[in-house]
Amino acid sequence: MIGKKDKRYNEQERLLDVDASMQGSLVFKDPVNLRINGRFEGTLNTKGNLMLGEHATVNADITGDSIVIAGKVTGNIHALKELKLISPACVVGDITTPLLSVAEGAILEGMCRMLSKTNSEAGAKADVMTADELSKYLEVDSSVIIEWVNLGKLPAMKEGDTWRFDRARVDEWVAEGKIK
Repeated sequence: MIGKKDKRYNEQERLLDVDASMQGSLVFKDPVNLRINGRFEGTLNTKGNLMLGEHATVNADITGDSIVIAGKVTGNIHALKELKLISPACVVGDITTPLLSVAEGAILEGMCRMLSKTNSEAGAKADVMTADELSKYLEVDSSVIIEWVNLGKLPAMKEGDTWRFDRARVDEWVAEGKIK
C-alpha cells in the first residue's frame, strides 16, 4: 500500500518541464505534471496538471484536467476540473470548464461555457467528434475516416447527414490495433 508521502513523491517524479519549441500532438493517457515554458503548436491532450508559464506561446487546442495559464494561448481549451488564468495570461479562444479563475491582468478573448464537474466529466467520457476533428485526432486525412466508416471498420454514429465519433470507442478501436 502506498502512503500519502509516497504518492506525492510519485506525482513529483512525473513532472515534465518543457522549455523548447515543439510542434505536433502531445497526448498523455496517464496523469503527469506538465509545465511548458517555450513554444508549442498542434494539439495538447493531458491528464493531471498542465502549467503554461509566462514565457509560453501556445497555438493549440488543449484538453486537460487542471490547467494554469500565465502565457499566451491561441486555441480552444477544455479543462475537465479547473482553469486558472494568472497575469499576464492572454487566451484567444473558447473555453469549457466547470471552474474558472481569471486573475487581474489576465486577458480572455473568447466564449466561456461552464458546466458542473459532473456534467463536464460525463461530457468528457462521451466526447463526440466530427469526421474533421477525428481526422486531426488520428492524424489521417478525413477521406480515410469516411472510407473506414463506409467499410464498417470504424465505429460511428450518423446524425442527419453528419458522422459522429465517440472518442472512447475510437480509443478502444485504436488500442485493439484495428487502425490500418
